[in-house]
Amino acid sequence: MRKALSLAALALFSVGAMAQQNVRFQTACHPRDVMHYDTKTLRERFVMEKVMSADEINLTYSQYDRFIFGGAMPVTKDLKLENFTALGLSVDKTIAEPYFLYNREMGIINCGQGTGSVLVDGKEYVLGPKEALYVGRGHMQDKKGTWIDCNKEVVFRSKDAKNPAKFYINSATAHKHYKTQWVTLDGRKGSLKAAIWGPVGTKEEANGRTIYKLIVRDALQEGPCQLQMGLTQLEPGAVWNTMPPHTHGRRIEAYYYFNLPEGQTISHVMGEPQETRNVWLHNEQAIMSPEWSIHAASGTYYYTFIWGMAGENLEYNDKDVVPVIDIR
Repeated sequence: MRKALSLAALALFSVGAMAQQNVRFQTACHPRDVMHYDTKTLRERFVMEKVMSADEINLTYSQYDRFIFGGAMPVTKDLKLENFTALGLSVDKTIAEPYFLYNREMGIINCGQGTGSVLVDGKEYVLGPKEALYVGRGHMQDKKGTWIDCNKEVVFRSKDAKNPAKFYINSATAHKHYKTQWVTLDGRKGSLKAAIWGPVGTKEEANGRTIYKLIVRDALQEGPCQLQMGLTQLEPGAVWNTMPPHTHGRRIEAYYYFNLPEGQTISHVMGEPQETRNVWLHNEQAIMSPEWSIHAASGTYYYTFIWGMAGENLEYNDKDVVPVIDIR
């Protein structure tokens, strides 16, 4: 815990001069230890309480697969994504110009009601609600084999301050560069069409939903290395997502819940299948799901959530389903 606090202090110091980017750290936890956590400790270890905040970038750096998740909400000003100490770039003297995507890929989904833009090295990508952008690793080799850098500057912008965009961000380490790609639900000119799966589930099982696979291999023409990302929208009357639940064993997932009306809440179920715990989440909160944990949730009102994953397996359906009668 002391080490984690020291890392957090170091990271906050490294971005303190900018004041618009906040970074929090989560350490990896052994499932046998999690069995003994109280509610406060569960939340400290796995929950991101504040994801969206006006004119700020809020990030959580998880030691699970070095996965980063969080949000950028530009309202009255542009927000620039910055490098920070824990990425390890500033201490490597062979890196002439440290930047966030030097050794990472990133997925961005606009989960707000307003339109916004993501500028990558000055090129503007306009994202409407539920549209995504994949941005590849920046340090790459050109056709001649010369190492070059791209995707050095990522800036977030809203079209209308009264109806701002809300950009949910996931990032994973990457060993190869793939091109930047814009993904939409309708596949209009200049974009790729999302792989839409649904409706899934049944009314009787209270889990009717549609799954939009935005940043996965069957949606993108190429890439990504590890990152997969999409959006699931529950139908009115549905309360459960990912039911029956499953574990992956080979990858983590981060969940971000939104479109939940004020006064409503979500019970996120995590833990080993025979040793589950529930964590209550409010609108626009996120939670990390480790490789060893199941993940499912029920809400007091139907909702939408964004899932993002990274790890050893790259196929969306690579998972281990847990029969509901086996859950304890």
